[in-house]
Amino acid sequence: MTNNLEANKEVVRRFNREVIEQCSREALDDILREDFINHTAAPNVDKGKEGIWFTFHEILHPMLSNIKVEIYEQVAEGDLVTTRKAITGKHTGTTADIPATGKEVKINVIDIVKIQDGKYAAHWGINNLQAVLAELKK
Repeated sequence: MTNNLEANKEVVRRFNREVIEQCSREALDDILREDFINHTAAPNVDKGKEGIWFTFHEILHPMLSNIKVEIYEQVAEGDLVTTRKAITGKHTGTTADIPATGKEVKINVIDIVKIQDGKYAAHWGINNLQAVLAELKK
């Protein structure tokens, strides 16, 4: 069971490296199941694979340069992996009508991912993006 838990944690680490940091559509298609559902998608954003792609490709990457993900902790139990992490980068693009500020940004995240057959089946998460955007407006 420990090997399966470690394998599940590695799937999540790969998602963070290849999808969030590198914005790889190929990795996203490989890691997410076709029936994937993001239970905490923003209002009016697709809850499936396309919504995840939209979030990273159309919002996060145009907003931030030099995106990095620092994973602080991961806990795996059964088919769930919980990760506490931070997404960092430099605010170099306009987002939510906020012109680029050049400020360093840190988005704190806690997410839970359900892994089935080595792929993301579901996601739940919380983050402080709204607070970060409010700070950028100042």
